[in-house]
Amino acid sequence: MDSFARSESGLPIQPVYDGRTLTDFDADTALGAPGQFPFTRGVYPSMYTGRPWTMRQYAGFGTAKESNERYHELVGAGTGGLSVAFDLPTQMGYDSDEPLARGEVGKVGVAIDSIQDMRTLFQGLPLDKVSTSMTINAPASTLLLLYQLVAAEQGVPGSLLTGTIQNDVLKEYIARGTYIFPPKQSLRLISDIFAYCHRELPRWNTISISGYHMAEAGATPAQEIAFTLANAKEYVRTAVAAGLDVDDFAPRLSFFFVARTTLLEEIAKFRAARRIWARVMREEFGARNPKSQMLRFHTQTAGVQLTAQQPEVNLVRVALQGLGAVLGGTQSLHTNSYDEAIALPTQKAARLALRTQQVIAYETDVTKTVDPFAGSYFMESMTDDLEAAALELIRAVEDRGGAVAAIEEGFQKSEIERSAYRIAQEIDHKGRTVVGVNAHVLDEEEPYEPLRVDPQIELDQCERLAALREERDKDAVERALDALRTAARGTDNVLPPMREALRLRATVGEVSHALRDVWGVYVPHDTF
Repeated sequence: MDSFARSESGLPIQPVYDGRTLTDFDADTALGAPGQFPFTRGVYPSMYTGRPWTMRQYAGFGTAKESNERYHELVGAGTGGLSVAFDLPTQMGYDSDEPLARGEVGKVGVAIDSIQDMRTLFQGLPLDKVSTSMTINAPASTLLLLYQLVAAEQGVPGSLLTGTIQNDVLKEYIARGTYIFPPKQSLRLISDIFAYCHRELPRWNTISISGYHMAEAGATPAQEIAFTLANAKEYVRTAVAAGLDVDDFAPRLSFFFVARTTLLEEIAKFRAARRIWARVMREEFGARNPKSQMLRFHTQTAGVQLTAQQPEVNLVRVALQGLGAVLGGTQSLHTNSYDEAIALPTQKAARLALRTQQVIAYETDVTKTVDPFAGSYFMESMTDDLEAAALELIRAVEDRGGAVAAIEEGFQKSEIERSAYRIAQEIDHKGRTVVGVNAHVLDEEEPYEPLRVDPQIELDQCERLAALREERDKDAVERALDALRTAARGTDNVLPPMREALRLRATVGEVSHALRDVWGVYVPHDTF
């Protein structure tokens, strides 16, 4: 018996097809092999023929206790990795009892104010076995250190922790808005995180450079990968300028992209992005380690394409989007719940989203061979065209002095806004069909009862904060925060004093305010 997988008809499916098995396309020379430079066909030789991608579900709402219960349900349902959603105050570095947090506590994610909340969030979860992704940017260092402290309390050393912090502040200035500090200081903090994790958390992905939010704001696939990779170049330059060797931190860089319903272009987009990044890292930054040249990425299905009208149709959209991500070679995947266009997902909807991934992994044949579209005339042409279009946009960013200078000029933002306007016009004038919105519309929508966050959560969170401040050693906390301010004024890495402050039960907001005291806050231009 050979070791090939078999089709439904009993025919052998080879793990990899290349130029020796294609008669009309010399893929062996044009594409290279999976797991080899320039990684067009995937970053690992066996891809999903060895094991499937990590199935993540983005979750977090209300209190840490409620979110912990949801995480236990997801792990029990077969999720291999957790992805934490934080509420808006946490994302902006404010405590739940601050005036600016009023009305937003626990609304779009979980509220985390201190080490006590982080303990509750991960209680009973095996942090040495579960990979955790945290969607946090400006205060990413703070949440990562809280996670490390809680893991240490469970007896799990930093050397065993695996996961990702998004930590991609540049895209916040372009498309999302949850920034705190000016770009220069944000980049300093990111390079400190790179250096700290190299020593303390060697298996942790220190940044997830994101095109997802730019795509949700209206970026085309070419713009998504171009502006993401331009931001990535800025991060690499910053780390190298801070004295880090590229091969010390680049293997832990990761990326985050969207998967739209335009299945074929999305597959080509992922293939083109890998090829561009491999060449950038080898030719521009001199990376010698192949892992430094690999573009490893997480994918989330396109929330912006989900509709409140006929929400069950979103199940079909998400299945197609997830399939595109898998055929494009993603390393991990979050599939959106069908009801997310209405409110926070219900438990049933979240379970169905996970089951969508499991059907793709275990009931289809797409995991039986690597990069099944390789050699397709359309796919290779589209991959080449997307690569060329993205490189042209990257050059436009570089011509303006790099990502930060282009952000300050408003270049990326204006380009994305033009694309978003064009798409909106096409939908309004029915040049682009959206089922249930401008075609195949129901006269009357069926009633739907969404999941809602109890406003009592905010009051309870504020009470817990007041109790924490009364119980802790106030003088020790203030001394630790002063040490953090001193590090921020100088050149020392800010993460060790930040960790000590958090250990002493300083809050997320207090840590962020200590850095605001020294670095200030970013104020965007009113107009560009």
